[in-house]
Order: sequence, then C-alpha cells, then structure tokens
Amino acid sequence: MSESLLSVKGLKTYFFTASGVSKAVDGVSFDLNVGEVMGIVGESGSGKSVTSSSIIRLLAPAGKIVDGEILFEGRNILDMTHKELLDFRGKEIATIFQDPMTSLDPVFKIGKQMVEMICAHQKVSKKEAHTMAVEALKRVGIPEPEKRMESYPYELSGGMCQRVIIAMAVCCKPKFIIADEPTTALDVTVQAQVLDLLKDLQKEMNTSILLITHNLGVVWEMCDKVMVMYAGSTVESADTKKLYSNPLHPYTWGLLDSIPRLSDKNKEDLRAIPGTPPDLRLTGNCCNFYNRCPYMTEECLKSSPPLVEVEPGHFVACHRQNGENKLVRGEVTVHE
Repeated sequence: MSESLLSVKGLKTYFFTASGVSKAVDGVSFDLNVGEVMGIVGESGSGKSVTSSSIIRLLAPAGKIVDGEILFEGRNILDMTHKELLDFRGKEIATIFQDPMTSLDPVFKIGKQMVEMICAHQKVSKKEAHTMAVEALKRVGIPEPEKRMESYPYELSGGMCQRVIIAMAVCCKPKFIIADEPTTALDVTVQAQVLDLLKDLQKEMNTSILLITHNLGVVWEMCDKVMVMYAGSTVESADTKKLYSNPLHPYTWGLLDSIPRLSDKNKEDLRAIPGTPPDLRLTGNCCNFYNRCPYMTEECLKSSPPLVEVEPGHFVACHRQNGENKLVRGEVTVHE
C-alpha cells in the first residue's frame, strides 16, 4: 500500500476585500501518496493556484485560510511557526512558479541565488553549495553550467530560466514539488523539454508532484490522478485513465470536449462551455455550475452538491450523478 505524503482536508481559503468575501477555495480535500503525480485542472479563477499557495502558506495579505487541515507526513502545516515554515519551504516542499522570468531576482547572478538558497536549507559551505548548484544545472540540461552561474536572469531565455528554477527546486531533494503551470510562458518545443525533465527527475528521486495546468494533454502524459476544480470547489476527482475514459461531471465533459483533435475530419468550430464562472462572493448556496450546465434541474438551485464516491476512487459533485442517479452524457437537455 502506498505511503501517504500530503493530505488536504476541508481546506477553505477566503479573500477578504472591501467588496466582500471571495471564497477562492471552499472545502477542497485530496490525498497524495509518495512518488505520485497529481494534476489540478480547471478554468482561470477556479482556485488551483490558491490551493497550492495555501499548502505552503504563501498568500496575499487579503487571503486567509479559515478552515481545514493540511497534513504533510502527518504534521499540520497550519500549526507551523514562521521559522519552521521558512525551513520547510524549499527543503521539504519546493515550488516551480508559472513565469520563470519573474521568479528569479534580476539584479543577482544565477549562481548567487542558487548558493544562497542551498545554504539556507543545508548545512554546507558556500564552496560546497556552489558545487551542488553546478551539478543541479548540469542535471537539468543547461550547457556550460559553470559559465551560467555567472549569468544574470535577463541573459537567459525563458526556457533556460525555467530550467534554473527546476534546478533550484531539486537542489535540496524535496519530497514534494508544486509545479504551478510551469510551461505557460514557454513555446511548445521548450514545454515538451521541461515536462520530460520533470518526469525524469520525479522518477529519479521518487518525488511527489502537484501539477497545476490548463492543458489536459499534459495531465494525461504526466499525472497518476487528477482533480477538476470549478469556482473554488472540487467537482470531480479520479485516477487519470478512469477520468478520461469515464468522466462523469458535466463540467469535465465540457473541458474534454473543448480539446481540438487531429482525428476530427469535419472542420467545425471548437466547442466551448457557454457563460462565465460565477462571482466567488456569491458561491456555496447552490451548484456553482448550474447557469452553464445543460443538464440543470430545480434541485441544482436548492443546494450545493456534496462530493460523493460513485465508484472506488472516483468522486463527483453533481446532484444528477451521485451513484443512485446516472446522468447520460449528451442526453436531451432538461431545460431551455
């Protein structure tokens, strides 16, 4: 049986603003085992990045975790002191942010930033840290690593900067890596290289990865399991192969239908999910997806559907897809 590494239970992260309280993450729960790769998918504003930021407790001043538990190897991260958090970030958990050009300090050389990070988390001299940094750059495929140690971030391409970020992330051999859309700012060729690099490092070090992305193709290639988020909540969660072969939530159907396919012979417009996501200040009283869902019924307006395990390891939050009811994909719409 796989050993549990991270367990998030009933996580709620709200943003308190002058215009009201936005429920950015509203009751999210999931488990990640040692060596597993889990993907979180959903539209912009669904709560993916806020979920990952909550795990490392790195939120904007207006954001606050109001409920839930985040257990890492049985220890609640929410109970850690500031000093414990500083040691925890980077050593136990590393983060790869989505924009490599802004993740590095432009006024310091690559080598200085890497050495400083290594010395902060490991009891080594600067000379030893320098050697470790060079080895890390070499591991991620950066040519002439000694020379690159003397480069400033603006002297490197976006792909090179992302490799530097990944090198920094793996320097301390963390048990868990959060990759928040790590290929967003990169061209397609470099994206493939970065993903292959992450996959190789994950297998080499048996590191768990939480991958946040919009790209469902990347999820299929990289992830063991996937969680679909919408308006701050989990709407479906399952093993990747199971979810792709037998998706059950109307929102998941919409995401999968919007993927262009080379096998399509008819030149049709891409299918899109109609409407827009709800205002996060007004969610939680009904199904958040009701105004965009062609299968909506009156019950969807009365309460928010709970996340139910409809089959082993497959969870869905839908009033019409709860194990007893069986919604058929593509059936005649129930409302006009």
